[in-house]
Amino acid sequence: MKGVYLVEPAVGLYSFSAFLIFPLMQQFVYRRLWEDITNTTYPEFDNVTRCVKNSSSNETNHHEEVQKQASLLSLYSELFSAIPSFIVTILLVAYSDRGGRKIAIIMPVIGTLLYISGLLAISYFELNIYLTIVCSVVSSLFGGFGTFLGGCFAYVADISKNEHQKTIRLAGVDMILGVLAGVASLSTGYFLKAAGFNWPFITSLVGLLLLLLYVIFVLEETVKKAPPDASRLDTPPQVSAIKQMFYSIYHVFASGDCRFRTILIMLLVAFIIFAFADIGGVSLITLYELNEPLCWTSIMIGYGSALSTTVFLTSFFGVMAFSYCKVPQTIIVMVGFLSFILGMIMVSFTKTTEMMFLVRIPMLLAAMPFPVLRSMMSKIVSKAEQGALFACISCSESITNTLSIAAFNSIYAATVGWYSGLIFLLSAGLCIIPSILIGILIVMRVDFSSKDKEVPIDEQGLFQDQNDNREAIN
Repeated sequence: MKGVYLVEPAVGLYSFSAFLIFPLMQQFVYRRLWEDITNTTYPEFDNVTRCVKNSSSNETNHHEEVQKQASLLSLYSELFSAIPSFIVTILLVAYSDRGGRKIAIIMPVIGTLLYISGLLAISYFELNIYLTIVCSVVSSLFGGFGTFLGGCFAYVADISKNEHQKTIRLAGVDMILGVLAGVASLSTGYFLKAAGFNWPFITSLVGLLLLLLYVIFVLEETVKKAPPDASRLDTPPQVSAIKQMFYSIYHVFASGDCRFRTILIMLLVAFIIFAFADIGGVSLITLYELNEPLCWTSIMIGYGSALSTTVFLTSFFGVMAFSYCKVPQTIIVMVGFLSFILGMIMVSFTKTTEMMFLVRIPMLLAAMPFPVLRSMMSKIVSKAEQGALFACISCSESITNTLSIAAFNSIYAATVGWYSGLIFLLSAGLCIIPSILIGILIVMRVDFSSKDKEVPIDEQGLFQDQNDNREAIN
């Protein structure tokens, strides 16, 4: 049976299965730490806030201590799993240029299956909560979320016919990611209230198994393996493959003139710093909502997460509208930066449930920079370097995720007692740096709108001519 060239269903299944667990994890850890620290059952209320019934100084101290311990556990989990995930990501996604994109998609799915199976065991048998760190490390040996997305984005770049289609499809992947994440987050609250933690874990496992079957048996491979070169049969295949992977990554930045390297590095740095600010700020919103004065229940957290999906929907349609009107991609990115900055500033001063819902309004276009920046970087490298490029981007995201969560959780743990909103002001302030970098590209009048060109590959899988796309921006 002939396969299909649609990676979007895989993204949707992974997004739903993973984000059914990601917001649940913070609540799972929070409740278990509450029980361990206070030796009492976690308080459950059906109203919007628990603060009215828990306003004593003793309860407040308990909440602050649990907040600190939860953020530190998240920090340890990220730090211990960072290096394995980074190494596997750069190897798998870069190798996908030769071995196929599906390997970079399948391996992290297997890792996530093992991770959630471990969480289910911890929940069902009431094991030590710090075993979640072991689950994270084991999962990182198969890659991570960045590995999966790197493979998917490279897959989209392979099948896109031109720059416009590439931008829209990359934005579509981000939109599917966000919408299904919101649906999963909303489901988590009801799951948790009706059946506890175990059933969401089981549901996620079923979704990941379906995803694995789809990728293995339905999704068509885009990279055709070249026949082996007889002149290189004396070289061990593993050594040859690893050398080729690192050569591909090196070639992305080493080839071309100084202008090309400067533009690519500026785009990558802007992407990394914005991801650092976005991931660090957004990852703490759930803890912020659990804390006083909001003290949201799991149902309210689900509503808030589901409402956040409008950011991905409106950002997707924003990219479509701006692209249709031929607005320069640098301007689209700047609008996204401004949207995120305004939203984070509002979150930092939010003290009521109504305002916490309203902060999503200025953030309606905050997700636009990610797909557009990926498209801009993908545009200026050759077709044969897409895997190497997205390996760099994915590894940058993996490192950024770890450093961002570590830094923001540490700062949040230190400042939650006197001003919990400070961390969101820091997130907004950091976006000034990528805004300056994109502003420089606007002043330089760099054009990213030219058509993609095919780049021939020789029989050894090496690049014959990789300057076509780079000349388009000179």
